[in-house]
Amino acid sequence: MTVVCLESLTFGLGRLARAAGRLGEPLRLLTRDPAYYAHELERLPADAVEVVETDTFDTELVAELLGRTPDLRGLISSTDTWMLVGAALTARFGLPGLDPSVLRLARDKAAVRDRLFAAGLTRSRAAEADSGDPATAELLVKAVGLPAILKDTAGTGSQNVWLVRDERELDAALAEAAGRELKGRLFAEPYFSGPVYSAETLTWAGRTRLLGVSSRLMSPEPHFREEITAFPVAFPEPRRAALERWLDEVLAAIGYTDRFAHVEFALTTAGPEVVEINPRIGGALVGEGLCRALGVNVYEAMVEAALGVRPGLMDAALPGGPASAFVLGYPQQPGVFTGVAGLGRLPDMPGSPAWYPVKRVGDRVEHLGDSRGYAGIVYAEAETAELATHCAVAAANAVRVLTEPFSAADGADGTDALGGTDEAGAAGGADAAAPAGTAVTAAHRASGG
Repeated sequence: MTVVCLESLTFGLGRLARAAGRLGEPLRLLTRDPAYYAHELERLPADAVEVVETDTFDTELVAELLGRTPDLRGLISSTDTWMLVGAALTARFGLPGLDPSVLRLARDKAAVRDRLFAAGLTRSRAAEADSGDPATAELLVKAVGLPAILKDTAGTGSQNVWLVRDERELDAALAEAAGRELKGRLFAEPYFSGPVYSAETLTWAGRTRLLGVSSRLMSPEPHFREEITAFPVAFPEPRRAALERWLDEVLAAIGYTDRFAHVEFALTTAGPEVVEINPRIGGALVGEGLCRALGVNVYEAMVEAALGVRPGLMDAALPGGPASAFVLGYPQQPGVFTGVAGLGRLPDMPGSPAWYPVKRVGDRVEHLGDSRGYAGIVYAEAETAELATHCAVAAANAVRVLTEPFSAADGADGTDALGGTDEAGAAGGADAAAPAGTAVTAAHRASGG
């Protein structure tokens, strides 16, 4: 019996391996770059995960490997980049999984907006944008008004997202978008003002359980670069119950019947508004925070779902644990990543702060306006999400991510600083969807966990 993982998010592979082991299911990881998971793998027994290096962008090669997998029982594909490939292969091999059309819908932000509008769950439709049509700006203003968000229907990591507050910014964003390579199509939607959160949910047989809500603190407009996350937000019970009912309706509207979801929403004066629906567990350290704060390994539910078994987490009483918070560590300037200063101070600070590395020494850091720019994460915990946030911010303030300027041979001008020439990052996922570097750096975690 074997469960195969087609790539993975930056963190969580260790938890997933332990979950599979507890359920008696060997775990096989297919990856283009095993070094990307070094931080996770080096903390596991050598036989916890069978790592197979292959070109995971070659669908037929992956299919061949799956066909030769002894007693293949489930396929997990938890990243935005490989999600649709994983869904297609799940269907091809007759494995348990969502209908691929549901995941295609979830990955199309404009289509989701329109589906929610038809269900009466949002105030506006999406408006498709043709950056090459001179009449586009006027049509978008009529369709969604200003301020608005202009973004890629299939974007990830806050890339190719623009906040436009007036017609001048709209014209500039359309011109900039015309020169970008998008993963999907360009569209516009209203900018829903208010604090942004992420609902961490598990759905099975069409019923959704709200596991908790993560806060999402971002840099000032117009970038909204993700910087701090904490879990669980202490909503009063009536509001929490109302959110759970609303989320059940939201996910049902797109036909999402099973598995984790990471639903980003803005809490406006008129109620919650979906920012986007990510049909997976949250990225960065969201999964780790869930495990610690709920007192269970939530990745067991991921394995059970892949096997077509009702996850025990749907009904389990949760023992609870410490709240968590983490701060994404960005350098002050673009350049070549050289390491992290201040890690030696973390053991003496409250909240058991730890550094989780993402980039390795020598990696290029070009984009500071979105989640491509962070080199690692400072994690801390405490009795409440508020206290954990204070601990994480204090620890992050003691840490400096270091870069050296690009050399002339690098061919980079180093203009991509927050507030510079990079794209505006809006509310999106900091999930590092595709392997772009390894999790090994000169700066190691200051404490375990």
